[in-house]
Amino acid sequence: MALPDKLLAAARRLCADLAPLRFARPVTHVYNPLVHARRAHAQYLRRYATGPKRVVLLGMNPGPYGMVQTGVPFGEVALVRDWLGIEARVDAPATPHPKRPVEGFACTRSEVSGARLWGAIRNRYGSPEAFFRQAFIANYCPLVFMEAGGRNRTPDKLAPAERKRLYAACDDHLRRVITLLEPEWVVGVGRFAEGRARDVLEGTGVRIGSLLHPSPASPRANQGWEAAATAELTAQGICKGR
Repeated sequence: MALPDKLLAAARRLCADLAPLRFARPVTHVYNPLVHARRAHAQYLRRYATGPKRVVLLGMNPGPYGMVQTGVPFGEVALVRDWLGIEARVDAPATPHPKRPVEGFACTRSEVSGARLWGAIRNRYGSPEAFFRQAFIANYCPLVFMEAGGRNRTPDKLAPAERKRLYAACDDHLRRVITLLEPEWVVGVGRFAEGRARDVLEGTGVRIGSLLHPSPASPRANQGWEAAATAELTAQGICKGR
């Protein structure tokens, strides 16, 4: 079985493990882009996960105008469609939130975090192929949690019992993905992802790095994220400075 097919099988297994989970208020809606945006996610894996990677960048979970719409981690619509060359039909979630519609590649809202991350990658590497020859981007958790008013609720804010069950499934999936991609480095984009990577991959020999999250909620990220990210990765020896 080819590597993309193994990763797709791992994603299906993760979805099966997550399907029985239930989340109490304040969570009212849960989206899983591996289900409703599965076609675009499959394109991403088949096109860009064709061999082992030196570095895997690991995010926390999907953003409402990124992976929720495109099936690609940090997947700001314009960059996924126009730079990565990925576009596919995206279904509506089974229970859509009225304030968080899934419009797929017709979505006109920009995901700032994704625009910053993929934009910086485009600026540095020029072509997707140059980046993916040595690197890949994945998310720790594929689920999006929303409150009644539409506010995003991050996995670390769930109730302890809910977190325990969620993390168990996502930890197993992360181990499978890293076993398949065989990276030297896993770089957590933000403290949450870094912490999960350290806990899950301890003793495996994989080196764990960190990267400032590109979220507009971060004052540091708003003061020149691309330069700060390059400096961080260079200081850790993950990439060479320009």
